Amino acid sequence: MAHPRRPRIARAGFTLIEILVVVAVLSVLAALVAPNVFQHLGTAKDAAARSQMEMLGAALDAYRLDNGRYPTTAQGLAALREEPTIEPRPRSWNGPYLRRAVPLDPWDNPYVYIAPGEANPGSYDLVSYGADGTPGGEGENADIRSWD
Repeated sequence: MAHPRRPRIARAGFTLIEILVVVAVLSVLAALVAPNVFQHLGTAKDAAARSQMEMLGAALDAYRLDNGRYPTTAQGLAALREEPTIEPRPRSWNGPYLRRAVPLDPWDNPYVYIAPGEANPGSYDLVSYGADGTPGGEGENADIRSWD
């Protein structure tokens, strides 16, 4: 009596070797791509800060056209959203001069606003201290200034 042949059952899935090869290939790709992505991240934040500073500069200029002067340091950038109550009060505040709240810089730090400016005594200084949030620095930690 001959034994009937049983059909061979194919197993679905991957072997351990196949999974390790895929993980190794993905690791090599990530090691090659990640540095390029993070290199451009700092450049993008710098460009975003400069763009925000341009937008704030336009709002500050509109404030000055209406009121004859820029907000003081004490009044700050908040004067672009709400009429200042600190002297000298604006003579013809027609704000808000920004559609949204004053933004933080791309590193989540407030912009430094000084009026009259130290570098620009006739107007204002607007600065982002970069990634470290402190004056000075190089690379991603470098200051971004409105007059540069």
